Amino acid sequence: MAEKSFDFNRFIEETKSVLLSPADYFSSMKKSGGFPEPLIKAVIYGAVAGLINLIWAVLFSSSMGGMFGGMFGGGIGVFGLVMSIIGSIIVLFLGGAILLVISAICGGSTDYESNVRATASLMALSPVSALFSFLTGISLTLGMLVSIAISLYGIWMLYNALTKGLGGKDGAAKVISIIIAVIPVLMLLSFLICGKAVKSGLDQVQKQMGGDSKQIEDLFNKTLEEAAKQLKQE
Repeated sequence: MAEKSFDFNRFIEETKSVLLSPADYFSSMKKSGGFPEPLIKAVIYGAVAGLINLIWAVLFSSSMGGMFGGMFGGGIGVFGLVMSIIGSIIVLFLGGAILLVISAICGGSTDYESNVRATASLMALSPVSALFSFLTGISLTLGMLVSIAISLYGIWMLYNALTKGLGGKDGAAKVISIIIAVIPVLMLLSFLICGKAVKSGLDQVQKQMGGDSKQIEDLFNKTLEEAAKQLKQE
């Protein structure tokens, strides 16, 4: 039987719990009650993440391009906000199906609603990721490291969701979590290696052509920032 109303105060408490103590949260996670509650949670998380990205877009665009830059950044940010909300709904139900498959591999629950509810709770990390996304604009390496750290914490939350919430076997959940954790680490290493190779190539070009080192450095940093954004989106 579906719940009649959404308890916002309980939503706040559950968000704090899943972020600060995922093992305790998933041990007592509700596994039934209808789809409206996890849907509302996912939409709220998506909206908050999109709103944070909108604020960063306006602030960074204003600092670089004045009022016109702020308006342009705001336009992009509003579009991103809408897409973030739509994307959160897609991620909820598609992620629930993917989590169900992973849970089945681990010997856990194959109930779709339970997996959707776990997915909605895991999405609490998306506003946190958006909150720290500004670091990429300040320091590319710092932004990448923080992004990887958040991703690894998300995998830790996933492990607890599988074992504590969905009843998956501990050994299988550990193996899958480690495999998933390797992906962002490899992405970071490959990005840093490629960045070093590109910088080395630009230094050679500068020596041979006698170009403006400041312009070349700015171009290099801009290229790396765009590449980082693409990697993060993927």
